[in-house]
Amino acid sequence: MYEDNDIADIERAMVAIRRRQSRRALARTQGAAGPEHDVLDVIEGAGGARVTVSTVAEALGVDQPRASRLVAAAVGTGLVRREADQSDGRRSWLVLTEAGTAALERAHRSRRAAFAAATAGWTEEERAQFARLLTRFVGGMAG
Repeated sequence: MYEDNDIADIERAMVAIRRRQSRRALARTQGAAGPEHDVLDVIEGAGGARVTVSTVAEALGVDQPRASRLVAAAVGTGLVRREADQSDGRRSWLVLTEAGTAALERAHRSRRAAFAAATAGWTEEERAQFARLLTRFVGGMAG
């Protein structure tokens, strides 16, 4: 077993975050309808690159059938639309609708408000350091 107390503290904190996320606590505060909203984050996170159901599956770490259900739910709620790939009729691209863009904007506002509340007693320097270290930590986990 790894005996570094700081690493153990990080593990406990990450487990707590995962539990809260698995209960979708942030999603509930955003008024999000459900896990299909993860599709919106994937599309936005693609930075303008074309997104398919396979892209969603890979980004979310789910199998193709689960990704297809999530995409179908996002399409069904009007947050995402499918656009045919003109060069390959078997493929369609996933595109945010106006409602999807608005839902993302609401989610960003809500999440940022929750994070601001969680760091309300912090100095500007502490928030900046935490942002830098958390971003670095997440980058290290990407491997």
